Amino acid sequence: MGIVNIDGDLHDQVRKASTVSCRSINAQAEYWIKIGMLCETNPALSFTEIIRREMCSAGVSAHPVAVNEA
Repeated sequence: MGIVNIDGDLHDQVRKASTVSCRSINAQAEYWIKIGMLCETNPALSFTEIIRREMCSAGVSAHPVAVNEA
């Protein structure tokens, strides 16, 4: 474990996002770091594909939700 220094504006964005996603500030930063790393190492996959793959590898059964069109 270590300390990461980030720009004040970025820290403010992490803080705001953490309240929306019900994560601590550190957990939000860790999530963004992990997702960013996965996106960089899997450039052919979309964000949705990466999340689906991660959910599946964690044993989460995520099924698509049907959208009703009005």
